[in-house]
Amino acid sequence: MSLEVPSDTLQSLQNEIHYEFKQVKLLIQALTHSSHANEHGCPHNERLEFLGDAVLELAVSQELFRKFPEVQEGHLTKMRSALVSEGALAQAARRIHLGSCLLLGRGEDVQGGREKNSVLSDGLEAVLGAVYLDGGLESAITCVNFLFEGQWPAPPETFRPRDFKSLLQEATQRIWKARPSYALRDSHGPEHAKQYTVVVTMPDKTEVEWEERSMRKAEQGAAEQALLLLRKRFPDLSEPGA
Repeated sequence: MSLEVPSDTLQSLQNEIHYEFKQVKLLIQALTHSSHANEHGCPHNERLEFLGDAVLELAVSQELFRKFPEVQEGHLTKMRSALVSEGALAQAARRIHLGSCLLLGRGEDVQGGREKNSVLSDGLEAVLGAVYLDGGLESAITCVNFLFEGQWPAPPETFRPRDFKSLLQEATQRIWKARPSYALRDSHGPEHAKQYTVVVTMPDKTEVEWEERSMRKAEQGAAEQALLLLRKRFPDLSEPGA
């Protein structure tokens, strides 16, 4: 496989995930989107993504099990779902600048693939699958723990699902005496794995969009990002969920 990712970029990514590959070709494959593979006739990352998805779920489950010995299965499941959601994985991918490392086809690149939640989350899962194959389960678990450092949920007595749509409505009512509105901007993919992009428009016409695997999650994700934006613009607003 030809090396199309600069060596310094590969090294920077390995530094970010706290793992040094013995077989760098595995990392390159993990960074290769199917659109690039179709143009260049090389292996893509979808099989590694499949493996990484399972590795991620096991690693997060183990860490939650260790961190919260008194928490029941149902609550652990909710915490895990929040951590491994597409939006959360895309945020983790952005923290390590994964988008700039991806090999994308020309069309996908032009269409903003490096910032798409689906592309970023799938790429991150593929990288974890590659770490597992190269260094084993413990290396993958260590990598996951670094990726989610500072992102693990609060202790169970304070952990609760957040209704970001309600919180955003409260904020916009307070600032503008008006409500935000939500609209479906795009949906794509097969019926069993459809992706939805929802845009929330605030009363001042500012728009924020988010992509998820359900309309409900996409609306909540858009509302959460809009709240973060409002908190930067209006420091007097309380922490979301506080």
